[in-house]
Amino acid sequence: MNEVTANGLTVNEAVEEALKKLKADREEVEIIVVDEGRKGIFGIFGKRSATVKVTLIHDPVKEAQNFLSNVMEKMGIDAQINVNRSGKIVTFQLTGDKLAVLIGKRGQTLNSLQYLTQLVANRYSKYYIQIVVDAENYRSRRKDTLNQLAERLAKQAIRTSKNISLEPMPSYERKIIHAALSKFTELKTYSVGEEPNRHLVISPKRKTDSK
Repeated sequence: MNEVTANGLTVNEAVEEALKKLKADREEVEIIVVDEGRKGIFGIFGKRSATVKVTLIHDPVKEAQNFLSNVMEKMGIDAQINVNRSGKIVTFQLTGDKLAVLIGKRGQTLNSLQYLTQLVANRYSKYYIQIVVDAENYRSRRKDTLNQLAERLAKQAIRTSKNISLEPMPSYERKIIHAALSKFTELKTYSVGEEPNRHLVISPKRKTDSK
């Protein structure tokens, strides 16, 4: 239930009644006074109840956190969620036991969870929010792995003069590869395919590329 209309002897009473139904605090709702009501003559004649419409305001970050908590509970994972906001980037850092299951092979499970969490957050947000879901600092370790992979594949592409296609990766991982290969002036990188199967291609530059 996201919206209720409530009545009371006064506007405040009507609001309190609505808050009880929504199980929310005043700072979590938007209140519209439909009718301020009337006390009436001698409190009897012409008396009219006050009416308010109260709408629950969803916090996109809170909704995303609740989604994460529910998923982990159903997976039987007991973990703490620490939230860090930096502009339009929100990071959920997970700590606890059995997080390897949540990370999955090459972070595939974690990436899928991050994608779904981002969908939940932006469903309730008026502007785009980038969500990062991390567990046991996997993202930092993954970045180091991707940088090493980029270095190795760059040398292979230069040596063989052939294009190299990488496995599908989320956009932020492709950006890491792009950045790591920017120092190789003899190479170019580009992404092909549609999400979630979009992947990066490392390609040696031809003579015509520099014209």
